[in-house]
Amino acid sequence: MHPATVPAGLPRPVAAGRPPGWRPWPRVLLSVPMTLLVALLLGAPAALGATPAVGMLRIASAFDPQSMDPHAVALLYHARVAFQIHDALVNRDADFKLEPALATRWQMTAPATWRFFLRSGVRFHDGSAFTADDVVFSIQRAQGPTSQRAFTLKGIRSVRKVDALTVDFELDAPDAVLPEKLLQVAMMSQAWSQKHGVEKAQDFNGKQETHAVRHANGTGPFRLVAYQPDVQVQLARHDGWWGRADARNGNLAGVTFLTIRSDATRLAALTSGEVDLVPDPPFQDVERLQRDPRLRVVAVTDLGTQYLAFDQARDELAGSDVKGRNPFKDRRVRQAVAHAVNTDLIVQKVLRGQGTPTGSFIAPLVDGHLPELDRRLPFDPARARALLTEAGYPGGFSVTLDCVNIAWREAVCQAAAAMLSQVGIRTQLRSAPTNQFFPKLTQGTASFMEFGWTPQTDPWTTLNGLFRTFDPAGGGTFNAGRYSNPQLDALIDAVRTEPDLTRRRARVGVALRLIHDDLPLLPLYRRKLNWAMASRVQATPWPSDTVELRWVRLR
Repeated sequence: MHPATVPAGLPRPVAAGRPPGWRPWPRVLLSVPMTLLVALLLGAPAALGATPAVGMLRIASAFDPQSMDPHAVALLYHARVAFQIHDALVNRDADFKLEPALATRWQMTAPATWRFFLRSGVRFHDGSAFTADDVVFSIQRAQGPTSQRAFTLKGIRSVRKVDALTVDFELDAPDAVLPEKLLQVAMMSQAWSQKHGVEKAQDFNGKQETHAVRHANGTGPFRLVAYQPDVQVQLARHDGWWGRADARNGNLAGVTFLTIRSDATRLAALTSGEVDLVPDPPFQDVERLQRDPRLRVVAVTDLGTQYLAFDQARDELAGSDVKGRNPFKDRRVRQAVAHAVNTDLIVQKVLRGQGTPTGSFIAPLVDGHLPELDRRLPFDPARARALLTEAGYPGGFSVTLDCVNIAWREAVCQAAAAMLSQVGIRTQLRSAPTNQFFPKLTQGTASFMEFGWTPQTDPWTTLNGLFRTFDPAGGGTFNAGRYSNPQLDALIDAVRTEPDLTRRRARVGVALRLIHDDLPLLPLYRRKLNWAMASRVQATPWPSDTVELRWVRLR
């Protein structure tokens, strides 16, 4: 689907915008054979078209990981790469349950103290030993103001080395699920970081360039060979990886992640055998790919949810024709948006049925999910107009909707913009590449935006990351609209510190009902995740839309 195409049955938007200076790829460039195009981009001979070396996996996605610094960015497309290179203290098994990684075991030694026992004999890719000093350094680095992982570590007062292979986490209050929060906190080498001047995480929003942006030194199953932003990431098997003897392991010798934004070009590379795996095939092509005998399509239920976010911080809605007021601060306006967007039709027409409309802010796989909250406010344009009138906007208002410039995301945004314009919310779409879009999310600078969130199975990280009042120390890092509710903040903090899991789930339920009623975000749908791959690839994606490359096999 071309990004500008609205499927039949959906209203067309009143206006659709592009970022200043946007230009489509020249047709001559799109006509260049993929082999030659990538070879030209890389400055390397036959980078893609040559027969791959034995054990080499080639993955093509529309998204670039943005940085190799494991603490600087907290995006799905970053995690897909970073956690092949880096390990955390804990990981997940094939059933998505918690399992040991760089920590072999852990225990609560006091109400507000956890002790982690580290794996012996682990070495970084540069050959240096992994010790408790690296854990202390890594946690402190991840807690820093430029780290996008700090929001998961709220409540950790200090990390203390007990001996070379033991660390204590001192908390400001009891936390029964601390190990879950360490899942995507990468362990880095203190010595390597000091040598290269990267003791602090890259300031991604400030577009800082550091050594850690293009270089990495982890303990994971793959080591970084090269990173060329918006082109490719090359990884090689790390033979000295501590988990190499695991019977679950596959046989990959290396992996190349290619960034190919064009859907048609990405799929052409897959069907021609020039790439082996596409984790984001266009929805309209899934059925065709399933019929191709050379390919396999593996599907799992998405752990994440797509949302619309409203600016609720500024007194005047930026770029709107309503002056001196911010309509989104009124819950009736947010409800009007919910009634105006026909998510069932969007899922049917844009996603080709490959999704589930939802009114819930968390998926069923997340602990504390309440099935009754899956019900959405019904599609009802007349009710939307009435709510706008009640709120004091009988003539509606104009607003800009920010969206990332990936085809299916743009198509969803265009459909939503057209529906909103029909009830008087005159919506102009502004699409941008990921390196421009995501800073708007974390800086809270957009008036209205569409984004997705892939959570942990524990609900606290979602509650704290999306809904808590923004706090540079680690609250509301991804609170795009800078929504603030002191009652909800207290509930979120109570969830973090409640040691009894039954009472904790009850508090989660109270928080979710409050969020459902107040509508600080509008949940839209959960995708069905389809991964298209060559028949020779044996891989199973997780519901987090990632794949453990350590387990992938090539036949």
